[in-house]
Amino acid sequence: MKPYYTVDNLRCRKSIGYLVRRLHNLMLPEVEGRFAESELSFTQWVTLMGLREGIAKTCADIARHLGHDSGATTRMLDQLEARGLVERSRDTGDRRVVNIALTAKGRAAARKLAPRIVDFWNAMLVDFSPAEVTDLIGLLTRLLSRIEQEAVASETAVRSRASR
Repeated sequence: MKPYYTVDNLRCRKSIGYLVRRLHNLMLPEVEGRFAESELSFTQWVTLMGLREGIAKTCADIARHLGHDSGATTRMLDQLEARGLVERSRDTGDRRVVNIALTAKGRAAARKLAPRIVDFWNAMLVDFSPAEVTDLIGLLTRLLSRIEQEAVASETAVRSRASR
């Protein structure tokens, strides 16, 4: 297949990287503002949702998905645990691993705050048909999967070179 981008046709407004980053930069203050008067920050809510969906199970998983350092993530988890929203437990297969799980209170908090994001995205997608939204999610999911595969391959190559 012929590559889509060339040096001559690469333009910011046609670059997937630019568009995704710009969307993120515009979306983040909007959604964070919806949590300003809440008992949880947007980042804390995203953490609860990631745990709920099984996207993350450990502090390292959460840090990787949020793009935060492990120290900041640990402090956030300490706050969530102190409030009874998450609980930590040693992994039965590997005692070095500490798993994070939602409590019933954490599950309820995630659900209670979800309408803030549901309303935001429904407002942003008002001019899109359901099929277009499904296509957009499908394409973004496919791109994410490809980039995650590349990241794993890069990590494996770095570890392989380091062990030589």
